[in-house]
Amino acid sequence: MAGLMSRASTIIKAKISRLLNRAENPSETLDYSYEKQLESLQNVKRGVADVVTSKKRLQLQTQQLEQNVVKLDTQARQAVAAGREDLARQALERKSGIQQQLQQLDTQVQQLEQQQEKLVGNQQQLQSRIEQFRSQKEVIKAQYSAAEAQVRIGEASTGIGRQLEDTGLAIERAKDKTEQMQARAAAIDELVQTGGLEDLTSDQTQLDRELAQVASQHQVDQELAKLKAEVGPGSDQPKELAPSESQESTPSSG
Repeated sequence: MAGLMSRASTIIKAKISRLLNRAENPSETLDYSYEKQLESLQNVKRGVADVVTSKKRLQLQTQQLEQNVVKLDTQARQAVAAGREDLARQALERKSGIQQQLQQLDTQVQQLEQQQEKLVGNQQQLQSRIEQFRSQKEVIKAQYSAAEAQVRIGEASTGIGRQLEDTGLAIERAKDKTEQMQARAAAIDELVQTGGLEDLTSDQTQLDRELAQVASQHQVDQELAKLKAEVGPGSDQPKELAPSESQESTPSSG
């Protein structure tokens, strides 16, 4: 059961991956990746700005504490001069505590400076990679657009070729049907004329057509006899050539 579920899960993932590949537009994917990298660069820049701000704040605190150290040192000297050792001790104790704070602030400032240098280096590297990616992205997008155009042209040409092929087949079929129809029409005409097929468009029967043919032949014979009576009978033998015509037509010997 577990093997069946694992196999089904694999098939589903494969189909989903195929659908995603079909739906994925490389140009959109590259642009989205470029935008995410720009967001990362902005985050690094904000990080650098935050570190610099914190460092500046610590430096301001350091300046204030240094001023307090100078002030306490002056007060301790004044207390000693006035014979107030107790006040001088208090001023020196406060001075010592402030100096410890200054040491801690100096350490923190150094750490922030190191972080700043690291972030600035990362920012420069990231910015350089983003610029390279942007150039590469545009090249890939141009190549993809060109390939996509070639595919569309190829598909269009293939479609035109198939249409022409289908048109050629349609023309051949039309020619064959036309020839068959012409042959059928000629056969029907011949059958109608020879009487093998009754002409349904005519109200004459076969007997009517034969009688009409006999009557037509009889009329021809009557007209021929009439012409012979008017013109006179002609000679059955071909007319012989006159002697002069015979001699002229005979080639001379010698």
